[in-house]
Amino acid sequence: MWIQVRTMDGRETHRIDSLSKLTKVEELRERIQELFKVEQDRQRLFYRGKQMEDGHTLFDYSLGLNDIVQLLVRQLPSPPVSAPVTTEETDDAPVTEPEEPRPEEEPTTLGLYKIKELVDARDLHMGAWFEAEVVNVTGGTPGDDVIYHIRYEDYPENGVVQMTAKDVRPRARSKLSWDDLRAGLVVMINYNPDDPQERGYWYDAEILRKRETRTIKELYAKVLMGEVGDSLDDCRIKFVDEIYKVEEPGSSAQSSEPPPKRQSGPECKDCKDNPKVKCRMCACHICGGKQDPGKQLLCDECDMAFHMYCLDPPLTSLPQDDWYCPECRNDASEVVLAGEKLKESKKKAKMASASSSSRRDWGKGMACVGRSRECTIVPSNHYGPIPGVPVGTMWKFRVQVSEAGVHRPHVAGIHGRSHDGSYSLVLAGGYEDDVDNGTEFTYTGSGGRDLSGNKRTAEQSCDQKLTNTNRALAMNCNAPINDKQGAVSKDWKAGKSVRVVRNAKGRKHSKYAPEDGNRYDGIYKVVKYWPEKGKSGFLVWRYLLKRDDEEPAPWTKEGRERVKKLGLTMHYPEGYLESVANKEREKENAGVNGVEETQITGKRKRNSENTKALKPSIGTPKKTKVERYKLTPEQKELIKKDELNAKLWNEVMSFLKEGPKFINKVEETFLCICCQEVVYEPITTDCLHNICKTCLDRSFKASVYSCPACRHDLGKNYDIRVNKPLQTVLGQLFPGYESGR
Repeated sequence: MWIQVRTMDGRETHRIDSLSKLTKVEELRERIQELFKVEQDRQRLFYRGKQMEDGHTLFDYSLGLNDIVQLLVRQLPSPPVSAPVTTEETDDAPVTEPEEPRPEEEPTTLGLYKIKELVDARDLHMGAWFEAEVVNVTGGTPGDDVIYHIRYEDYPENGVVQMTAKDVRPRARSKLSWDDLRAGLVVMINYNPDDPQERGYWYDAEILRKRETRTIKELYAKVLMGEVGDSLDDCRIKFVDEIYKVEEPGSSAQSSEPPPKRQSGPECKDCKDNPKVKCRMCACHICGGKQDPGKQLLCDECDMAFHMYCLDPPLTSLPQDDWYCPECRNDASEVVLAGEKLKESKKKAKMASASSSSRRDWGKGMACVGRSRECTIVPSNHYGPIPGVPVGTMWKFRVQVSEAGVHRPHVAGIHGRSHDGSYSLVLAGGYEDDVDNGTEFTYTGSGGRDLSGNKRTAEQSCDQKLTNTNRALAMNCNAPINDKQGAVSKDWKAGKSVRVVRNAKGRKHSKYAPEDGNRYDGIYKVVKYWPEKGKSGFLVWRYLLKRDDEEPAPWTKEGRERVKKLGLTMHYPEGYLESVANKEREKENAGVNGVEETQITGKRKRNSENTKALKPSIGTPKKTKVERYKLTPEQKELIKKDELNAKLWNEVMSFLKEGPKFINKVEETFLCICCQEVVYEPITTDCLHNICKTCLDRSFKASVYSCPACRHDLGKNYDIRVNKPLQTVLGQLFPGYESGR
């Protein structure tokens, strides 16, 4: 396997080949020293936020194929300073002259409000008014550039907040009666923008109209959010009996009695702040009791409260460090504290390789590599072809087949669900009972082998059962499930389709298997399935599948011509060919002699032969004419109707001559910037960006009324209308992609 090492400034990057999962960090440092010319004691290596320490392997840090390790070079110690340092000069902080104390001004001479005066202060983040007290006044001349230092009465934890005169006004104290209300009057009302039927915070509002009948009183107003957002138009005010007059700034009319306390929305929506009601959300998460607040602990992860005596086991004293509740308790073996080295995780400690006495250096091959991307244009339970993947497409490794969405499992031969059916399978010659005749083949189910001890394969050791993936493949047959005798389809073409991939390992049993890698061979249907005694003497489940695909099979003359027309060549992982070429170059530079050559394993010899065969194509790639991708007349008409995206479609249509790459270009062009998937129910904004309707709805619900792509202001009342021509054509190009969206 290979990885990339990049300096922190991004100026220098090198690929390091011939690594394994068991490569030590100190061995990696040696390779870095050769390439970057940086001594090992000056190297600091980071991967996904963790500093890599000697004594660990790449597997310990879950380092994958082509992943990037960041290199921070420690600076050399600076030479000692020859200039004398006086006692007054230190490295900690520059010497500054102490400021002369400024004479304290009389607070009564500044601004309109005095210290300890009760006021209303606007929250600068949400635009609501909260009851507060002035604790200090600073600034310039009276009425100009005055800063009020206020403290919220209900939120003392916020400390002292500095505000200008426009965000402070006298405390509201006069309730207005229903008869005093009239259209155009600006008043203070209680409103909850998220749930208008619930009590919320206090906002300024302009009365639009009022309606009164014998039984109800309705008031509609325009809620003013201040400078933090747009106004909310035509809001129905629920609490019409609690409407206050807005006091004029600087009003000195103060009564001898303090103004009445206004009621805001409850902190807890579950219990409505009722002290007599037990609540597991705002009180103890175990017993719900609100008693003994001094003995409640707050979880540093979920912020839920827990009585110390309700825990199991109970705590007798407050913890000194961070504390997590039982539901949020982190695995201490996975946490790396400051100054600590990486610990062995419980998951890796239980793996068979952790207790094995084998000295085999594993983890060099592609079987140990995880997916670098995932197919999102269709769901995982998609039946039928994958858009943009024609018959005859080839991949070097199984992990690439998984990334393309053709066959998702890395190792398993059948992909399916026992209650739904099978979506794909791989013919790799794993069972001695398999028979492959090209357009039809018999396939043996999975199971019946003892794979304990991390074995990849084994002889048949027990009977197979029609469960799990075996049952999933049987579900594709157009016949009722029979787990005793099997079943035969009455109309095999009416069964569910199965994508079939042939692997080069099946070449020893079948002439239809590819010579190298993996190849997609099209759609097959299950004709029948039955149990029988295999060559091993144990019961196995057999399946007969026949090909049912309009595209010609890749081993036929028509299929080979189509592969040539589409320009289908072997897909390699990023950096694979360069890695193989570097290995060969290293061997040539080392001057491998005849004795050493005989010690090279067969696998390396095969890689060498493959590399030599590929070298001409790497140096001078042949440009073959590719068959154009064909759009239906309906699809062309829909694209023409999508006038808003005309510029994008002009660019995309130029890729029709690239054949299957056209679908990849459509996927790339119409990708939602929020969910990073092909847009579903697309909204084409005024700034000509395409966003999923659900993604834009979520943005608007969070009071963000700008385009997620360019931050163009769409406005709160933006008309969210689905681009139907675009949605229809995407549904035809990517059939089934809307499932699960």
